Amino acid sequence: MKLSQMFENAPEIEIAGLCIDSRCAKANDMYFCMEGMVHDGHEFIDDVIEKGVKCIVHSKPVDDMKKGVAYIQVENVNRTLNRVASMFYGHPSRRMKVFGVTGTNGKSTITSIIRDVYSHFAPCGYIGTISISYGEVTLPPSLTTPDAVLIHKTMKDMVEHGMQAVALEVSSHGLELGRVQSVDFDVAVFSNLTYDHLDFHGTIEHYFEAKKKLFTNLKKEGVAVLNADDAYVDQLADATEASVVTYGIDNHATYQAENIRIEKTGSRFTLVHGTERYEVSTNLVALYNIYNLLGAVAAMAESGIPIEQQLPYLNDIRQIEGRMERIDEGQLFNVIVDFAHTPDGMEKVFEYAKDITEDGHSIIAVFGSAGKRDTKKRRVFGEIASRYCDSIILTEDDPRDEDPREIANEIKSGISDTNNIFIADRYAAIRQAIESANVKDTVLILGKGDEVFMYREFGREPWMGDHNVARHCIRKYSLGLEDDEK
Repeated sequence: MKLSQMFENAPEIEIAGLCIDSRCAKANDMYFCMEGMVHDGHEFIDDVIEKGVKCIVHSKPVDDMKKGVAYIQVENVNRTLNRVASMFYGHPSRRMKVFGVTGTNGKSTITSIIRDVYSHFAPCGYIGTISISYGEVTLPPSLTTPDAVLIHKTMKDMVEHGMQAVALEVSSHGLELGRVQSVDFDVAVFSNLTYDHLDFHGTIEHYFEAKKKLFTNLKKEGVAVLNADDAYVDQLADATEASVVTYGIDNHATYQAENIRIEKTGSRFTLVHGTERYEVSTNLVALYNIYNLLGAVAAMAESGIPIEQQLPYLNDIRQIEGRMERIDEGQLFNVIVDFAHTPDGMEKVFEYAKDITEDGHSIIAVFGSAGKRDTKKRRVFGEIASRYCDSIILTEDDPRDEDPREIANEIKSGISDTNNIFIADRYAAIRQAIESANVKDTVLILGKGDEVFMYREFGREPWMGDHNVARHCIRKYSLGLEDDEK
């Protein structure tokens, strides 16, 4: 695309790509000088010019301007990046139905349900924590909400692959850092807001203000789908000019679940919408997943997929690895892997474990807490686990440059009388839990879900994944099988 098509009075320079990371700059790119929390993109202008970049978009004065390079000074580089990225890739979000989902917990599950069910009616992609997926393409995730360049490039690729919709996880970081300013959302879903990311936002009020941006910026023609049982529902409803519908269990809602029956392998409930009542059967378990399912069903219904047409597909929703994932290798006890890494998320998993664990049998939990992240929740983790568990095994969980033992000691400060030990190596901790489980006990492996990496002092290192470790340990140590014997 010509630079003159993106900026008035700009020279007729052909731009081959957009770049915000100087390390990835290529010949004929346009480089945006983004100011981050650690680095300022203005510091790398000379570096990217040496790589052949033809245009620099900057907000600070540039003293040494090189010949043959266009310099465009703007007031807000990020806002300009969003506008240009959407234009450069052909405004792809305007060519698809775009579902945006935000909230502390449930984003991955709601977006995954939407992608799974909506795809029975029209091709639908997914962008989020788990992966970037569309059609037969599955790519590793970048961030929960990628930067504006990657979002629009990915959506362009999706359009070219025939996608008619996309379900996008929208994190508070992504909203606060302006990564989705130019995404044309049609439906915005709010799951819940609880204690998380205060290391970044500072206060729960600032955290909420970040989440609210998705609804403040939602177009009038859009639909806001809000959790009626969350304390922030009224504030979000007041903040948007879009149409508002709600979903919930306890409070009156546009889409409401009644007569809920939760079992080990699935759930059933009555969905009430207006004067209609629908009997829902799903393979999802746990009360919080009823909320997630309601949010997804409401979002799709509001986008034109009638509830009665969705019903046949709700009983066979694809298992989301690492999200309330039941690991069943034929063992005589329950093993569940979940991404829960917030106090509210952990408590919901513990509540479900209590429901499925018979009296006289034990709940064994394996978890830690991420290094260089919100330290205040560590003691809270201990307090919550202590209320539900019979045995706690503390271990590493993305320690970065912190000592996992010190993190565990902070968690231990909240544990009262529950038996607990610290095992630094996460594989060994999971093995200990599996080997100590008796018939009808429940083992919970929390914090990392399906992630196959571990953040350590010098970056990401490969990790088997909790779900894979659990399967391996059950086969080898509980069933006495080699991995290929099952």
